[in-house]
Amino acid sequence: MRALARLALATCVVAAPLTAVVAAHAADEPTPVTVLTSDFEDNTVQGWTGRSAETLAVSTTVAHGGTHSLAVTGRTATWNGPSLSVLDTFEKGTSYTISAWVRLADGSDNARLSVERRTSGTATYETVVGNTAVNSSGWVNLSGHYTLSADVDFLTVYVETASTTGSLYIDDVTASYVPALPIQTDIPSVKDVVTEFPVGAAITGAEITTEHGDLLAKHFNSVTPGNALKWDATEPTENVFSYTQADPLIAFAKAHGMKVRGHTLVWHNQTPAWVFQDATGAAMTATAENKALLLARLENHIRNVAAHYGDTIGTWDVANEVIDESQSDGMRRSTWYDITGLDYLRTAFAVAREVAPTAKLCINDYNTNVAAKRDALYNLVVKLKAEGVPIDCVGHQMHINVSWPSISDTEAMLKKFEGIGVEQQITEMDVSIYTSSGETFPAPPADRLLSQAYMYRDMFALFRKYRADLTSVTLWGLADDNTWLDTYPVARKDAPLLFDTRLQAKSAYWGVVDPSRIGGTSSPSASVSPSTSASPGAGTCAVTYRVTGSWTGGFQGEVKIANSGTAVISGWKLGWQFTGGQVVAQLWNGSVTQSGSAVTVTNASWNGTIAAGGSASVGFLGSWTGSNPVPAAFTVNGTACTVL
Repeated sequence: MRALARLALATCVVAAPLTAVVAAHAADEPTPVTVLTSDFEDNTVQGWTGRSAETLAVSTTVAHGGTHSLAVTGRTATWNGPSLSVLDTFEKGTSYTISAWVRLADGSDNARLSVERRTSGTATYETVVGNTAVNSSGWVNLSGHYTLSADVDFLTVYVETASTTGSLYIDDVTASYVPALPIQTDIPSVKDVVTEFPVGAAITGAEITTEHGDLLAKHFNSVTPGNALKWDATEPTENVFSYTQADPLIAFAKAHGMKVRGHTLVWHNQTPAWVFQDATGAAMTATAENKALLLARLENHIRNVAAHYGDTIGTWDVANEVIDESQSDGMRRSTWYDITGLDYLRTAFAVAREVAPTAKLCINDYNTNVAAKRDALYNLVVKLKAEGVPIDCVGHQMHINVSWPSISDTEAMLKKFEGIGVEQQITEMDVSIYTSSGETFPAPPADRLLSQAYMYRDMFALFRKYRADLTSVTLWGLADDNTWLDTYPVARKDAPLLFDTRLQAKSAYWGVVDPSRIGGTSSPSASVSPSTSASPGAGTCAVTYRVTGSWTGGFQGEVKIANSGTAVISGWKLGWQFTGGQVVAQLWNGSVTQSGSAVTVTNASWNGTIAAGGSASVGFLGSWTGSNPVPAAFTVNGTACTVL
């Protein structure tokens, strides 16, 4: 998967009420350093040139700021547009925010902000901001992040359109960066805490440089090249192979003792057009000749790419996103399937086994926590394995959000594939802060980041429970400064990973590493003088108990203690009785003991003080059989509390 096209995330989420937006920052944000400004107010083009024969000239017809803009006319191709060299401006390893205001002279289209870089004459094109609707009635801002990850001898930023070649204007172009913070070296490494399976991150060249490389090496023991091993990167032209993007990533992994997941050998996206053209260059139709040609191209591709890395890559996502549960047979109607049926999967796995005999071979898909998708994938895997197709593992992408899916649906996903002779892997996990395509936040809201932390906590607890079947978990990115969700399903800043845009640990990180520290990592509150502290008296505490998730044999609960009195509670012990035989298996934000039906929870070191009007919460995982009744009464420090 990549930062491209799937509507499933938008259509399968559960909407949640929009709450007050409180911006949450893991580190103080300094003033950005601006390294480039183009406002054209000096009546010059300020170094901008055309990418072909188009004409660039300063104009006063329209302007975003001031009175001048840059007009681009005479475009004959969509990629023709204004271009500026930043070779002497951008430094390798620094994340730049690039912003440009764009407006069309007539009509409407989609515009993109892109980068072209060349090394030894070989050009690579990278999208900074994807297709964004623009027209002639107003200015539209294209803003995105770019990190140069390799030495280059040519580097430009440019504006292009998707389908039309009409004239356009640009104005107020800027590039800036926020000075890097050193990574936190005094916090636990994820890989040292989660030892049941390797924990990985999807990476680009940007993630192996400077502080990003330090963060990657500290916390993860597995990597997935996010785009560098896909067909468009490795075989852009027939039988001409390139590993310039992937080799540095693999070398970094080897140098740091990391496992490597190869992604991906067969996919309907990011496959060059020539792959699906017949011998005359026309689009393939379903003929015997085209089937033979397409399978031969597939075999040649896998023989070269998989063999190039040998046993360095221990796992391959051989086939990616082949399921469409809306079809009667459950199969996606890709060109692969339309031309070859299931034979492209049979060929891909057979050839991969031959050239990479020690690698685990996976079939990978998204939304496998949805019953129809899960069942279609299960049926396919069972069918192919019965034929002898060497499928070793099933990959669950797990692109989810703060309110979807449920733990029970995710557990059903894992249970579905037990006992059929495959490993399972979480391959592309991230947790969006958004629950619908219509939401946009100027900064991540504190409540969403808290919900995200709980989602990571609960999912990793579930993954560790299934460690006998689950053999790796990979996050789709390293930190929030580089995530595909910034452009999909709409252009907006997301924050789906464990580390923020400045590479500092978020509550999501603590959700994985130490759930007791979710919501803050400060020291315990200062001691409260005896004159202002007290144990609760009758009517001075209130308790809310709720079950937040339930599945066969287990459930998740939360208990909130509210101080409804006028004095501070300094140190608390919460008690209740389970009457249905429930047993607490794991608890966070406190310490728990259970004797028969009696449960006692004592505060953690950092949340023992509850101010008047304040509250503290604990969460837990429990087991149950038959029924799961809610406790009828609660005490704090031996005194009965109001039950809400």
